[in-house]
Formats: sequence, C-alpha cells, structure tokens
Amino acid sequence: MEIISTLFIAKAVIVAVFAVTLGVAAYSTYFERKVAAFMQDRVGPDRAGPFGILQPLADAVKMFMKEDFIPTNSNKWLFIAGPCLSMLTALMTSAVVPFGDKLEIGGGATIDLQGIDVNIGILWVFGIVSLGVYGILIGGWASNNKYSLIGAIRAASQNISYELAMGMSIIAILMLSGSLSTKTIVEAQQNGHWNILYQPLGFLIFLVCAFAECNRTPFDLPECETELIGGYHTEYSSMKLGFYLFAEYINMFISGAVMATLYFGGYDYLGNSWVAEHWGENVATLIGVGALIGKALFFVFVFMWVRWTLPRFRYDQLMNLGWTILIPLAMFNVVLTGFSIISGWLMIVSWVGVALLLVAIIVYDSVTYKKKKVAVN
Repeated sequence: MEIISTLFIAKAVIVAVFAVTLGVAAYSTYFERKVAAFMQDRVGPDRAGPFGILQPLADAVKMFMKEDFIPTNSNKWLFIAGPCLSMLTALMTSAVVPFGDKLEIGGGATIDLQGIDVNIGILWVFGIVSLGVYGILIGGWASNNKYSLIGAIRAASQNISYELAMGMSIIAILMLSGSLSTKTIVEAQQNGHWNILYQPLGFLIFLVCAFAECNRTPFDLPECETELIGGYHTEYSSMKLGFYLFAEYINMFISGAVMATLYFGGYDYLGNSWVAEHWGENVATLIGVGALIGKALFFVFVFMWVRWTLPRFRYDQLMNLGWTILIPLAMFNVVLTGFSIISGWLMIVSWVGVALLLVAIIVYDSVTYKKKKVAVN
C-alpha cells in the first residue's frame, strides 16, 4: 500500500507540474498581446471577458473550429507526428525542474515538488531540448513545401549551433555545484548564494542562447515571414498549428524556470529561513513555489519585451554570433570559473574577468572602427 500511495503522489505531482506549465503557457499568449499593445500604445484584447482575460479560451475554440487541412502530397503520418513531438518534448522538459522543496502531509509522508528527481537533470534537459528539433524538422519535411523545408533546416542548424554555447555555459555551473542534479544545484544556492553572483557572463550567454532555442525575436529566422511565409508550420492549420505555437510558449516558460533554477536560486527567496521558523516549513515551501514561478514569468516578460523592441538578425549574423562570439565567450567563462575556484575568490574573479572582457571588446571595437574609417578616407 505504501508503494501504491507513493506512486500515486508522484503521478499527481507530475500532472500538477504539467497543468501549471500548460496554464501559464495558455495565458502567456494573452500577456504577450497586452505587452505588445503597451509597447505600441494600443489597448490590446479587451472584448472576451473582463479586461480580455478569456481571450486564450476564445483562441482555443477558434483553433478547434478551423478546418483540419492536410496537404495532398504530404507524408500524412509524419505531418501529424511533427507538432505532437514538439508539444511532447516541450512538456517533458519541465519534469526535472524543482518547483519547490518537500511538503509534509502528515504521518511522516512528504511530497517532493519535482516531477522526477534524477542525478542527471541537466543532461535530461539538454537531451529533451535536442529531441525537440525533430518535431520541427519532421513537420517541415512532411509538409512537402519548400518554404517549410527551408524553415525547418534553419531551425535545426540554429538550435544545434546555440546548444553548443548553452552547454558550455552550464559547464561552469557544474564546476561550482559539483552535480548534474537540478535539485542539488538549487540547494547549493540557498540563503542568497545565487549563481548569478558568480556567473554573470554565463547567465548572459545562456539567456541569448535561450532566445535562439525558443525561436524568438531577434532569432526567429525559422519562421521569418518576409522570406519563408510562416516557415516550418506554413502548411499547418487547426490544432496542429496550435500545438506548434503552444510549444513555443511552453518552451519560453520552461526556459525561464531553468534560468531561475540555475542562476537565481530556484525556489529560494529573501527571508526563507524566517518564514520556515515562524510559519512552518509548508508555508515556506509554498511561497518558494510562487517565487520560482514568479522568476520564470519575469523571464517570459523579458522574452516578450525583446520581441517588441529589437529587429531580427540576418541569418549570417545569427550564425556568426553563435559560432564566433558565444562559443569563445563560453570557453573563456569556463577558464575564468576554474581560475576563480582555484583562487578561492569566486565573486571577485568573475566580475573582474567580465570587466576586463568588456574593456577588451571596447578597445577592439575602437581600433577596428578607426581602421575602417582610415580605409574609407
């Protein structure tokens, strides 16, 4: 009976994690429209319910009611499998994110607020993210549309390029924590010892790579309407298109949760120990869940803010940034982290290294500008 109850609790936690992820992703569409309206001095959705809060439900009904069209010359099974795979991999990534510490439910039983607690959580994240590109590739190829195929190939090359820099930026985190477990990484950051204090450059690299992995502006070349119409999902309609769009918002939320886990203490917050001492561990844990979701939502807002602020790169600029700038910076960050660990001055060495790097970039840019000016004259 104890084994059965444990399995039931584990399944309930996984379902709850998926439900939170889906709910946040659904209303991210509403908040993106509101953010866009604010940026462009418009009202935004305000018809469906008070302040337009029922707009995501209206969008869902619209998607379900649209004609489910499958191109005649497409590979029908793969055409259906593409969006399903994208949705599945987007949801599976959330399984290893520790949304909170343990909840005590009486009788000595506890609930671990994490879908699955494995000692290779970071490898799980990268493995599932790598599989996500197959959903895009399969959908673009099965559509039998040249625009879709080019968009899918762009997405694959972009994701592979930026996964390298993202993985190398996380190596520095693993050097500090000594573990691949996301739960262990969060526990090492408790009481304000957040990794952002020791890894400012690593966080910046990870953030830029997260934009590219989610195909968000200014890295949305796989669905660049000026060249490729809708990109890899041009031929999709109804809920198949909805799955692709929904997967993008899920990936945004999960990327924010992963960044909060790796760099901003996860479910840690100011006054955590005081709350646990005076109000109990369960209250402190629930506030921690809210803290993690709040941090993740802040990064979702950053994704939206950047989308409605910056123009997209050209494709050659995108690839140049990934291969010739971010990967060398990630390698420099690994060396800098190793030196800071050996010296014992983690924070000082990290920030001094970043300052020296900025000075070197400014000097290099100034010299290059002068050379170009002389050449023009």
